[in-house]
Amino acid sequence: MATISEKVERQVVLLDENKTAYEAAVLMCDKHIGSVVVTRASKVIGLFTERDLMHQVIQERRNPDTVTIKEVMRADVPRVVPDETGENCIELMKQHKCRHLLVYDGEAFVGIISLRHLLVLLLGEKEELIRQLTKYVTN
Repeated sequence: MATISEKVERQVVLLDENKTAYEAAVLMCDKHIGSVVVTRASKVIGLFTERDLMHQVIQERRNPDTVTIKEVMRADVPRVVPDETGENCIELMKQHKCRHLLVYDGEAFVGIISLRHLLVLLLGEKEELIRQLTKYVTN
């Protein structure tokens, strides 16, 4: 089983907790990303995603120009280490009903891993297994 290390998104966008949901949304659109890592005094404190925007701002009819991301972000994002397996990450996402995990090496923030990246990792593993089994069976 491969670890998530090679699929961790290390070039993440950090945004201060006092920025508005609108500012976060514009930034996510400009960067073509689905989440921003929320910081307080340069320390990671949570994650704000497109789903948070839809559920916590739009659906609740809150004004994105005035609501800050600290009011609507997810602070309880599960953490994993870079040598975690993809299967364990997907189980953690199912348990916590989320699509992103924060990746830490000890106390140091490394990046995030998304469900999309995990699916690519696991698909690659399965394709390699199929290739090996096919080679074994046909030889």
